[in-house]
Amino acid sequence: MDVTILGIESSCDDTSAAVIRNGVMLSNVIAGQKVHEAYGGVVPELASRAHQQNIVPVVHEALKQAGINKEDLSAVAFTRGPGLLGSLLVGTSFAKGLAIALQAPLIEVNHLQAHVLAHFIKKTESDDQHPRFPFLCLLVSGGNSQIILVHRWDKMEVLGQTIDDAAGEAFDKCAKVMGLPYPGGPVVDRLAKEGNPKAFRLSKPNIPDYNYSFSGLKTSFLYLLRDELQKDPDFIERHRADLCASLQATIIDILMQKLRKASDDFNIKEIAVAGGVSANSGLRKAFEEHADTYGWKIHIPSFAFTTDNAAMVAMSGYFKFLNHDFASPDCVPFSRTAI
Repeated sequence: MDVTILGIESSCDDTSAAVIRNGVMLSNVIAGQKVHEAYGGVVPELASRAHQQNIVPVVHEALKQAGINKEDLSAVAFTRGPGLLGSLLVGTSFAKGLAIALQAPLIEVNHLQAHVLAHFIKKTESDDQHPRFPFLCLLVSGGNSQIILVHRWDKMEVLGQTIDDAAGEAFDKCAKVMGLPYPGGPVVDRLAKEGNPKAFRLSKPNIPDYNYSFSGLKTSFLYLLRDELQKDPDFIERHRADLCASLQATIIDILMQKLRKASDDFNIKEIAVAGGVSANSGLRKAFEEHADTYGWKIHIPSFAFTTDNAAMVAMSGYFKFLNHDFASPDCVPFSRTAI
């Protein structure tokens, strides 16, 4: 019997719906929100309003592209958290209403776990390129930086995480002080290709175990700009590419150093990366270099699965459906949680 899952993702500023049948993706529709660019970051109230406008047409389009009717759905999966509470409420409420109307099971999904399980989405029935358990996953985004030991799809252990700011936030905040547009991470990545990664020396934290910290790096970068701008008002304009390259190289070095330690300590060579920052070309190159140097078998997601998307939610829902792990209609979203 076919298992067809509709996934709904609304944790931040992307409204997304996707359909997965027996682990194979049939559709993955995403509606972004341009309104936040003028504010240099996501405005929660504007995000929730945009979700209300987008969710019905996005779900309709996902079903249409998948070539199914809503009555064909086996269950409705939705992101329960973590994320922006107002945004999550839109997706949660819609998922509940649809599940009740269809008399179909409701499945809650942890957003962070979904990023990890995106590696198991099949593009065809014969697709078998997913990681083998146990594996390590570096989850890096605007809000999270974690090293996760994945024992099974339903058993994940956080070995280390940021104690302050996330890597994606460091990219965006440093880009902002250079006058770059939001979101800054992709712009830094583009400019870094034209610069010298060794042009400027930035602070690297000495944090124990597998944890991360990026607040010191942001402060170091800010002080560098402050001091140099006092000597040369055009410093940023003349050195923007080198600044981006140095910043990116430092963040990647911090991330990979702890990941190498975890790989050595747990003797695991199956290594994956997930989250929005996994789209960064420098990080992808670092993974490829580590595969050659340390014998890692790496798993880098398609660009479509790096940012927030409903296909990863539907994939998580598929696993939960097989395990009969269903949610109560009275469950509520949450803004913060561990994986």
